[in-house]
Amino acid sequence: MIKAVRGTKDILPAESCVWQEIEKTSRDNLKLFGYQEIRTPVIEETALFVKNIGEETDIVSKEMFSFVDRGERNISLRPEGTASIIRSYIENNLDKISQFQKLYYIGPFFRAERPQAGRLRQFHQIGVEAIGSLHPALDAEVIALSAKLLDSAGIKGYKLKLNNLGCRDDKKKLSKMLKDIFSDKKGEHLCEDCKRRIKMNPLRVLDCKNDGCREVVRKTFKEASFICAECKTHFEEVLKFIGMLNIKHEIDPYIVRGLDYYTRTVFEITHEGLGSKDAIGAGGRYDNLSLDMGGPDVGACGFALGIDRMTMVLGRGKESSTVDIFIANIGDAAYEKAFGILNDLRNNEISCEIDYEKRSLKAQMRAADSMGAKFVLIIGEDEIVKGEAALRDMKTKEQILIKFNDMVSKIKEKVR
Repeated sequence: MIKAVRGTKDILPAESCVWQEIEKTSRDNLKLFGYQEIRTPVIEETALFVKNIGEETDIVSKEMFSFVDRGERNISLRPEGTASIIRSYIENNLDKISQFQKLYYIGPFFRAERPQAGRLRQFHQIGVEAIGSLHPALDAEVIALSAKLLDSAGIKGYKLKLNNLGCRDDKKKLSKMLKDIFSDKKGEHLCEDCKRRIKMNPLRVLDCKNDGCREVVRKTFKEASFICAECKTHFEEVLKFIGMLNIKHEIDPYIVRGLDYYTRTVFEITHEGLGSKDAIGAGGRYDNLSLDMGGPDVGACGFALGIDRMTMVLGRGKESSTVDIFIANIGDAAYEKAFGILNDLRNNEISCEIDYEKRSLKAQMRAADSMGAKFVLIIGEDEIVKGEAALRDMKTKEQILIKFNDMVSKIKEKVR
Protein backbone atom coordinates (compact mmCIF):
# COMPACT_ATOMS: atom_id res chain seq x y z
CA MET A 1 0.00 0.00 0.00
CA ILE A 2 1.33 3.44 -0.94
CA LYS A 3 1.24 5.86 1.99
CA ALA A 4 1.60 9.63 2.32
CA VAL A 5 5.18 10.83 1.94
CA ARG A 6 7.00 11.01 5.28
CA GLY A 7 6.73 14.49 6.72
CA THR A 8 3.38 15.20 5.08
CA LYS A 9 -0.13 14.53 6.38
CA ASP A 10 -3.70 14.27 5.20
CA ILE A 11 -6.09 16.84 6.65
CA LEU A 12 -9.18 14.71 7.18
CA PRO A 13 -12.79 15.97 7.37
CA ALA A 14 -12.83 15.81 11.19
CA GLU A 15 -9.88 18.25 11.22
CA SER A 16 -10.66 20.34 8.16
CA CYS A 17 -13.50 22.14 9.93
CA VAL A 18 -10.91 23.57 12.36
CA TRP A 19 -8.74 24.69 9.43
CA GLN A 20 -11.72 26.28 7.69
CA GLU A 21 -12.64 28.23 10.80
CA ILE A 22 -9.06 29.50 11.23
CA GLU A 23 -8.93 30.55 7.58
CA LYS A 24 -12.35 32.21 7.67
CA THR A 25 -11.75 34.26 10.81
CA SER A 26 -8.28 35.17 9.54
CA ARG A 27 -9.62 36.41 6.21
CA ASP A 28 -12.26 38.47 8.02
CA ASN A 29 -9.64 40.13 10.22
CA LEU A 30 -7.17 40.65 7.38
CA LYS A 31 -9.89 42.46 5.44
CA LEU A 32 -10.63 44.53 8.55
CA PHE A 33 -6.96 45.61 8.64
CA GLY A 34 -6.95 46.47 4.92
CA TYR A 35 -4.96 43.52 3.55
CA GLN A 36 -5.55 41.98 0.12
CA GLU A 37 -4.81 38.39 -0.87
CA ILE A 38 -1.91 37.49 -3.16
CA ARG A 39 -1.24 33.97 -4.47
CA THR A 40 2.25 33.16 -5.72
CA PRO A 41 3.52 29.89 -7.28
CA VAL A 42 4.76 27.12 -4.99
CA ILE A 43 7.86 26.81 -7.19
CA GLU A 44 10.43 29.56 -7.73
CA GLU A 45 13.96 29.86 -9.08
CA THR A 46 16.34 28.57 -6.39
CA ALA A 47 18.42 31.76 -6.64
CA LEU A 48 15.51 33.77 -5.23
CA PHE A 49 15.92 32.06 -1.85
CA VAL A 50 19.70 31.54 -1.86
CA LYS A 51 20.44 35.22 -2.53
CA ASN A 52 17.79 36.73 -0.27
CA ILE A 53 17.25 34.35 2.65
CA GLY A 54 20.99 33.75 3.03
CA GLU A 55 23.24 30.97 1.79
CA GLU A 56 24.41 30.12 5.31
CA THR A 57 20.94 29.89 6.86
CA ASP A 58 19.63 26.44 7.75
CA ILE A 59 16.71 26.93 5.38
CA VAL A 60 18.96 27.30 2.33
CA SER A 61 21.89 25.11 3.35
CA LYS A 62 19.89 22.16 4.72
CA GLU A 63 16.15 22.37 4.22
CA MET A 64 15.15 23.40 0.70
CA PHE A 65 13.55 20.98 -1.76
CA SER A 66 15.52 21.90 -4.88
CA PHE A 67 15.83 20.22 -8.26
CA VAL A 68 16.80 20.79 -11.90
CA ASP A 69 13.74 20.77 -14.16
CA ARG A 70 13.50 19.60 -17.77
CA GLY A 71 14.54 23.02 -18.96
CA GLU A 72 17.80 22.74 -16.95
CA ARG A 73 16.60 25.42 -14.54
CA ASN A 74 17.33 25.29 -10.81
CA ILE A 75 13.92 25.23 -9.12
CA SER A 76 12.88 25.07 -5.45
CA LEU A 77 9.62 24.50 -3.64
CA ARG A 78 9.05 27.69 -1.68
CA PRO A 79 10.33 27.37 1.92
CA GLU A 80 8.83 30.70 3.05
CA GLY A 81 6.62 33.48 1.70
CA THR A 82 8.36 36.84 1.94
CA ALA A 83 10.92 36.48 -0.88
CA SER A 84 8.19 35.33 -3.28
CA ILE A 85 5.91 38.23 -2.34
CA ILE A 86 8.67 40.81 -2.87
CA ARG A 87 9.57 39.15 -6.18
CA SER A 88 5.93 39.51 -7.26
CA TYR A 89 5.74 43.11 -5.95
CA ILE A 90 8.71 44.06 -8.14
CA GLU A 91 7.90 41.91 -11.20
CA ASN A 92 4.31 43.13 -11.42
CA ASN A 93 5.16 46.77 -10.67
CA LEU A 94 2.76 46.91 -7.74
CA ASP A 95 4.57 50.00 -6.47
CA LYS A 96 3.36 51.83 -9.60
CA ILE A 97 -0.23 51.15 -8.54
CA SER A 98 0.50 52.18 -4.97
CA GLN A 99 3.90 52.08 -3.34
CA PHE A 100 2.29 51.05 -0.05
CA GLN A 101 0.79 47.58 -0.37
CA LYS A 102 -0.77 45.42 2.35
CA LEU A 103 -0.78 41.81 1.16
CA TYR A 104 -1.62 38.46 2.72
CA TYR A 105 -1.29 34.82 1.70
CA ILE A 106 -2.54 31.45 2.89
CA GLY A 107 -0.96 28.29 1.55
CA PRO A 108 1.55 25.42 1.71
CA PHE A 109 5.34 25.70 2.10
CA PHE A 110 8.07 23.08 2.03
CA ARG A 111 11.22 22.31 4.01
CA ALA A 112 13.24 19.11 4.16
CA GLU A 113 13.30 19.03 7.95
CA ARG A 114 13.44 15.93 10.10
CA PRO A 115 9.75 15.09 10.65
CA GLN A 116 8.65 15.44 14.27
CA ALA A 117 5.84 16.98 16.29
CA GLY A 118 5.23 20.48 15.00
CA ARG A 119 7.61 20.09 12.04
CA LEU A 120 6.36 18.85 8.69
CA ARG A 121 7.98 18.82 5.26
CA GLN A 122 4.81 20.33 3.84
CA PHE A 123 3.37 22.87 6.24
CA HIS A 124 0.86 25.70 5.92
CA GLN A 125 1.03 29.36 6.84
CA ILE A 126 -1.01 32.53 7.04
CA GLY A 127 1.27 35.45 6.35
CA VAL A 128 1.19 39.20 5.74
CA GLU A 129 3.61 41.60 4.06
CA ALA A 130 3.12 45.37 4.47
CA ILE A 131 5.41 46.95 1.88
CA GLY A 132 6.25 50.62 1.40
CA SER A 133 6.63 52.23 4.83
CA LEU A 134 9.35 52.76 7.45
CA HIS A 135 6.92 54.06 10.08
CA PRO A 136 7.24 52.32 13.49
CA ALA A 137 3.44 52.31 13.82
CA LEU A 138 3.40 49.75 11.01
CA ASP A 139 5.55 47.39 13.09
CA ALA A 140 3.04 47.74 15.92
CA GLU A 141 0.07 47.15 13.61
CA VAL A 142 1.65 44.00 12.14
CA ILE A 143 2.37 42.65 15.62
CA ALA A 144 -1.17 43.53 16.75
CA LEU A 145 -2.61 41.75 13.71
CA SER A 146 -0.67 38.56 14.45
CA ALA A 147 -2.11 38.59 17.98
CA LYS A 148 -5.59 39.35 16.62
CA LEU A 149 -5.50 36.28 14.34
CA LEU A 150 -4.47 34.04 17.23
CA ASP A 151 -7.09 35.50 19.56
CA SER A 152 -9.83 35.13 16.93
CA ALA A 153 -8.85 31.50 16.40
CA GLY A 154 -9.39 30.89 20.13
CA ILE A 155 -5.70 30.39 20.96
CA LYS A 156 -4.79 31.42 24.49
CA GLY A 157 -1.57 31.32 26.51
CA TYR A 158 0.86 32.35 23.77
CA LYS A 159 3.89 34.56 24.45
CA LEU A 160 5.05 37.45 22.25
CA LYS A 161 8.80 38.13 22.30
CA LEU A 162 10.42 41.18 20.66
CA ASN A 163 13.95 42.22 19.80
CA ASN A 164 15.75 45.00 17.93
CA LEU A 165 18.39 43.82 15.43
CA GLY A 166 19.17 47.32 14.20
CA CYS A 167 20.20 48.20 10.65
CA ARG A 168 22.73 46.37 8.47
CA ASP A 169 25.64 48.21 10.02
CA ASP A 170 24.39 47.30 13.49
CA LYS A 171 24.11 43.65 12.48
CA LYS A 172 27.71 43.76 11.23
CA LYS A 173 28.78 45.06 14.65
CA LEU A 174 26.87 42.26 16.35
CA SER A 175 28.42 39.66 14.03
CA LYS A 176 31.93 40.88 14.85
CA MET A 177 31.11 40.90 18.55
CA LEU A 178 29.89 37.30 18.43
CA LYS A 179 32.89 36.19 16.39
CA ASP A 180 35.24 37.77 18.93
CA ILE A 181 33.39 36.16 21.85
CA PHE A 182 33.20 32.63 20.46
CA SER A 183 36.45 32.38 18.49
CA ASP A 184 38.37 31.36 21.63
CA LYS A 185 37.77 28.46 24.02
CA LYS A 186 34.15 29.46 24.63
CA GLY A 187 33.42 28.38 21.07
CA GLU A 188 34.67 24.85 21.74
CA HIS A 189 31.44 24.08 23.59
CA LEU A 190 29.25 24.91 20.59
CA CYS A 191 27.82 22.31 18.21
CA GLU A 192 29.58 21.64 14.90
CA ASP A 193 27.04 23.73 13.00
CA CYS A 194 27.62 26.72 15.27
CA LYS A 195 31.40 26.40 14.97
CA ARG A 196 30.91 26.79 11.23
CA ARG A 197 28.39 29.60 11.74
CA ILE A 198 30.89 31.62 13.81
CA LYS A 199 33.11 31.79 10.73
CA MET A 200 30.43 32.24 8.07
CA ASN A 201 27.36 33.86 9.71
CA PRO A 202 27.80 34.51 13.46
CA LEU A 203 24.21 35.75 14.04
CA ARG A 204 22.94 32.22 13.41
CA VAL A 205 24.56 31.14 16.70
CA LEU A 206 21.90 33.09 18.60
CA ASP A 207 19.22 31.21 16.65
CA CYS A 208 20.56 27.68 17.26
CA LYS A 209 17.95 25.29 18.69
CA ASN A 210 20.55 22.96 20.24
CA ASP A 211 20.06 23.04 24.03
CA GLY A 212 23.80 23.00 24.70
CA CYS A 213 24.45 25.94 22.41
CA ARG A 214 21.57 27.90 23.85
CA GLU A 215 23.00 27.44 27.35
CA VAL A 216 26.51 28.52 26.28
CA VAL A 217 25.22 31.54 24.39
CA ARG A 218 23.02 32.75 27.23
CA LYS A 219 25.82 32.41 29.77
CA THR A 220 28.37 34.14 27.57
CA PHE A 221 26.51 36.73 25.50
CA LYS A 222 24.40 39.30 27.30
CA GLU A 223 22.49 42.18 25.80
CA ALA A 224 25.09 44.44 24.21
CA SER A 225 25.10 48.03 22.98
CA PHE A 226 25.46 47.73 19.20
CA ILE A 227 22.30 49.55 18.05
CA CYS A 228 22.69 52.95 16.38
CA ALA A 229 20.72 55.96 17.64
CA GLU A 230 18.28 55.93 14.72
CA CYS A 231 17.39 52.25 15.14
CA LYS A 232 17.14 52.64 18.90
CA THR A 233 14.66 55.50 18.46
CA HIS A 234 12.66 53.46 15.94
CA PHE A 235 12.31 50.56 18.38
CA GLU A 236 11.34 52.88 21.22
CA GLU A 237 8.56 54.22 19.00
CA VAL A 238 7.46 50.66 18.18
CA LEU A 239 7.21 49.87 21.89
CA LYS A 240 5.25 53.09 22.46
CA PHE A 241 2.67 52.13 19.84
CA ILE A 242 2.48 48.56 21.15
CA GLY A 243 1.86 50.00 24.61
CA MET A 244 -1.01 52.09 23.22
CA LEU A 245 -2.56 48.85 21.92
CA ASN A 246 -2.09 47.11 25.31
CA ILE A 247 -0.28 44.17 23.74
CA LYS A 248 1.45 42.01 26.34
CA HIS A 249 5.06 41.26 25.36
CA GLU A 250 8.60 40.69 26.58
CA ILE A 251 12.03 41.67 25.20
CA ASP A 252 14.30 38.78 24.19
CA PRO A 253 17.82 39.78 22.98
CA TYR A 254 18.43 36.32 21.49
CA ILE A 255 15.78 36.53 18.78
CA VAL A 256 17.44 37.05 15.39
CA ARG A 257 15.15 34.97 13.13
CA GLY A 258 16.40 32.34 10.71
CA LEU A 259 16.49 34.57 7.63
CA ASP A 260 19.23 37.09 6.83
CA TYR A 261 17.00 39.80 5.40
CA TYR A 262 15.53 40.89 8.77
CA THR A 263 16.47 44.29 10.22
CA ARG A 264 15.29 46.37 13.19
CA THR A 265 12.12 44.90 14.77
CA VAL A 266 11.89 41.10 14.95
CA PHE A 267 9.44 39.02 16.96
CA GLU A 268 8.42 35.46 17.74
CA ILE A 269 5.23 34.03 19.19
CA THR A 270 5.58 30.84 21.20
CA HIS A 271 3.21 28.44 22.93
CA GLU A 272 4.20 25.89 25.55
CA GLY A 273 1.59 23.47 24.19
CA LEU A 274 3.90 22.83 21.21
CA GLY A 275 6.75 21.37 23.26
CA SER A 276 10.38 22.15 22.41
CA LYS A 277 9.48 23.41 18.91
CA ASP A 278 7.31 26.07 20.46
CA ALA A 279 7.14 28.81 17.79
CA ILE A 280 3.62 29.33 16.46
CA GLY A 281 4.55 32.40 14.42
CA ALA A 282 7.22 35.01 13.78
CA GLY A 283 8.02 38.10 11.77
CA GLY A 284 9.73 41.46 11.60
CA ARG A 285 11.11 44.20 9.36
CA TYR A 286 13.08 43.68 6.14
CA ASP A 287 13.76 47.20 4.89
CA ASN A 288 16.52 46.30 2.41
CA LEU A 289 14.97 43.31 0.66
CA SER A 290 13.13 45.09 -2.15
CA LEU A 291 16.18 47.18 -3.10
CA ASP A 292 18.46 44.12 -2.91
CA MET A 293 16.16 42.34 -5.36
CA GLY A 294 16.24 45.19 -7.86
CA GLY A 295 13.05 46.91 -6.75
CA PRO A 296 12.28 50.28 -5.14
CA ASP A 297 13.96 51.33 -1.89
CA VAL A 298 11.01 50.80 0.48
CA GLY A 299 10.58 49.64 4.04
CA ALA A 300 8.56 46.49 4.75
CA CYS A 301 7.29 44.43 7.64
CA GLY A 302 5.45 41.12 7.95
CA PHE A 303 4.84 37.85 9.76
CA ALA A 304 3.75 34.26 9.23
CA LEU A 305 1.68 32.00 11.50
CA GLY A 306 1.81 28.21 11.21
CA ILE A 307 -1.69 26.86 10.63
CA ASP A 308 -0.58 23.30 11.44
CA ARG A 309 0.74 24.51 14.79
CA MET A 310 -2.37 26.55 15.48
CA THR A 311 -4.48 23.42 15.03
CA MET A 312 -2.13 21.50 17.35
CA VAL A 313 -2.74 24.05 20.09
CA LEU A 314 -6.50 24.06 19.49
CA GLY A 315 -6.72 20.28 19.39
CA ARG A 316 -8.44 18.13 16.85
CA GLY A 317 -11.91 19.55 17.48
CA LYS A 318 -15.27 17.95 16.86
CA GLU A 319 -16.77 17.38 13.49
CA SER A 320 -19.12 20.25 12.77
CA SER A 321 -22.58 20.07 11.23
CA THR A 322 -22.24 19.31 7.53
CA VAL A 323 -25.86 19.78 6.43
CA ASP A 324 -29.02 21.57 7.48
CA ILE A 325 -31.40 18.87 6.24
CA PHE A 326 -31.11 15.11 5.79
CA ILE A 327 -33.98 13.66 3.74
CA ALA A 328 -34.86 10.17 4.98
CA ASN A 329 -37.19 8.16 2.74
CA ILE A 330 -38.90 4.79 2.46
CA GLY A 331 -39.88 3.31 -0.90
CA ASP A 332 -39.22 4.14 -4.57
CA ALA A 333 -41.94 6.80 -4.90
CA ALA A 334 -40.72 8.50 -1.72
CA TYR A 335 -37.14 8.42 -3.01
CA GLU A 336 -38.11 10.16 -6.25
CA LYS A 337 -40.02 12.82 -4.30
CA ALA A 338 -37.11 13.24 -1.89
CA PHE A 339 -34.63 13.61 -4.75
CA GLY A 340 -36.70 16.42 -6.26
CA ILE A 341 -36.94 18.21 -2.90
CA LEU A 342 -33.19 17.79 -2.45
CA ASN A 343 -32.59 19.77 -5.65
CA ASP A 344 -35.15 22.46 -4.70
CA LEU A 345 -33.54 23.01 -1.30
CA ARG A 346 -30.02 23.22 -2.71
CA ASN A 347 -31.18 25.73 -5.32
CA ASN A 348 -32.36 27.83 -2.40
CA GLU A 349 -28.95 27.58 -0.66
CA ILE A 350 -30.09 25.12 1.98
CA SER A 351 -27.49 22.41 2.51
CA CYS A 352 -29.00 18.95 2.45
CA GLU A 353 -28.21 15.30 1.88
CA ILE A 354 -30.04 12.11 0.97
CA ASP A 355 -29.43 8.40 1.40
CA TYR A 356 -27.61 6.69 -1.49
CA GLU A 357 -27.35 3.21 0.04
CA LYS A 358 -31.03 2.08 0.29
CA ARG A 359 -30.75 1.83 4.07
CA SER A 360 -33.59 1.35 6.54
CA LEU A 361 -35.21 4.40 8.14
CA LYS A 362 -33.42 3.63 11.40
CA ALA A 363 -30.03 3.47 9.64
CA GLN A 364 -30.78 6.72 7.79
CA MET A 365 -31.56 8.46 11.09
CA ARG A 366 -28.21 7.26 12.48
CA ALA A 367 -26.46 8.60 9.39
CA ALA A 368 -28.18 11.97 9.79
CA ASP A 369 -27.09 12.12 13.42
CA SER A 370 -23.47 11.18 12.64
CA MET A 371 -23.13 13.95 10.05
CA GLY A 372 -24.61 16.51 12.41
CA ALA A 373 -27.77 17.28 10.43
CA LYS A 374 -29.92 19.90 12.13
CA PHE A 375 -33.21 18.49 10.80
CA VAL A 376 -34.42 15.29 9.18
CA LEU A 377 -37.23 15.38 6.62
CA ILE A 378 -39.03 12.04 6.63
CA ILE A 379 -40.96 10.89 3.54
CA GLY A 380 -42.73 7.55 3.17
CA GLU A 381 -45.71 6.12 1.27
CA ASP A 382 -48.24 7.67 3.69
CA GLU A 383 -46.60 11.07 3.32
CA ILE A 384 -46.81 10.81 -0.48
CA VAL A 385 -50.57 10.13 -0.23
CA LYS A 386 -51.14 13.02 2.22
CA GLY A 387 -48.92 15.46 0.33
CA GLU A 388 -46.81 16.29 3.34
CA ALA A 389 -43.65 15.24 5.17
CA ALA A 390 -42.46 15.17 8.78
CA LEU A 391 -39.64 17.55 9.75
CA ARG A 392 -37.78 16.39 12.85
CA ASP A 393 -35.55 18.72 14.89
CA MET A 394 -32.53 16.55 15.78
CA LYS A 395 -31.71 18.64 18.84
CA THR A 396 -35.12 19.04 20.50
CA LYS A 397 -36.66 15.90 18.90
CA GLU A 398 -39.77 17.95 18.10
CA GLN A 399 -41.55 17.03 14.87
CA ILE A 400 -43.92 19.00 12.62
CA LEU A 401 -45.74 18.27 9.37
CA ILE A 402 -45.05 20.40 6.27
CA LYS A 403 -47.05 20.38 3.04
CA PHE A 404 -44.98 19.64 -0.08
CA ASN A 405 -46.23 22.90 -1.64
CA ASP A 406 -44.81 24.90 1.31
CA MET A 407 -41.66 22.80 1.72
CA VAL A 408 -38.95 25.28 0.70
CA SER A 409 -40.39 28.36 2.43
CA LYS A 410 -41.14 26.52 5.70
CA ILE A 411 -37.71 24.89 5.85
CA LYS A 412 -36.05 28.23 5.12
CA GLU A 413 -37.79 29.66 8.19
CA LYS A 414 -36.48 26.82 10.30
CA VAL A 415 -32.82 26.77 9.24
CA ARG A 416 -32.18 30.52 8.99
